[in-house]
Amino acid sequence: MQYLLLINEDESVYAGENGARLMEEVLGKHMAFAETLAKDGVAFSGNRLQPGATATTIKWDYGSHALHDGPFAETHEELGGYYLIDVPDLDAALKYARMIPIPGKGAIEVRPVWEMG
Repeated sequence: MQYLLLINEDESVYAGENGARLMEEVLGKHMAFAETLAKDGVAFSGNRLQPGATATTIKWDYGSHALHDGPFAETHEELGGYYLIDVPDLDAALKYARMIPIPGKGAIEVRPVWEMG
């Protein structure tokens, strides 16, 4: 079954004089995580997203819609990236979700994919 692991994190930790170094460190941990998935035979894909400030959200209201700059959620955390993994069950998805590096505060939302067709 496929699970989407949504990475929500505080983008402000990558700002400042140590931000670039921290970003390189976290990217290295993501590469190690991807190697673990591959070694374990877990089919996956994933990407890092551009900062939340680059997002455009379409908000729907019973048939009408409006465009808004920025992400949907009003929070200190932004959707920073995702992994789509194919594992047998939720326990396996949670096992891998716990391995995703999050500097500072954040959350990983684990959601099963509704298979179409």
